[in-house]
Amino acid sequence: MPELTPTSDRPWTFLSNHGHVLVALSRDPSARLRDIADTVGITERAAQAIVRDLEEAGYVTKAKVGRRNEYRLHPHRRLRHPAESDIPIKSLLGIFD
Repeated sequence: MPELTPTSDRPWTFLSNHGHVLVALSRDPSARLRDIADTVGITERAAQAIVRDLEEAGYVTKAKVGRRNEYRLHPHRRLRHPAESDIPIKSLLGIFD
């Protein structure tokens, strides 16, 4: 994970870990949870909990392919925050293509 350049005493990013995991899955739908965790900079357990949240909310569907999982995103689902609830996640993910 790249170093963050702090601009204040309180480091922050524009995306939550849920957003980072969603982007990671869009880039590599067959990524292992370990790889997603490394990419986002979180524990594997946290990545597993976030993927479960995304599944339960209908943003991601998990399918077993051989011994691995493959994730299918549902890009027409809308962002969750009321201020952006009319925007599909494909608009967000399009920024990172």
